[in-house]
Amino acid sequence: MDKRMHCSYEEKKKIINRINRIDGQIHGIKKMIDEDRYCNELLIELQAVNQSIKSLANVILENHMYNCVASELLKGNIDIIDEVINLFKRF
Repeated sequence: MDKRMHCSYEEKKKIINRINRIDGQIHGIKKMIDEDRYCNELLIELQAVNQSIKSLANVILENHMYNCVASELLKGNIDIIDEVINLFKRF
């Protein structure tokens, strides 16, 4: 099995853009800490980052299911099911 991400240039670009936004959010939180911002504000921003990461994970999971897993099943590789089960156990 080819263990690489299978997505189009456009999909990859969208994923990278999301990661860049998350990176910007993290840098914003660092700045807030440097500025001694109120804990409540930090927690709200941390929750926003958490949601952004979950959303990104869902995009990558969907891509994985439609591209990688479907492709392996079409090839007759049912071992991919064990990989997916183990992946879901980690979530």
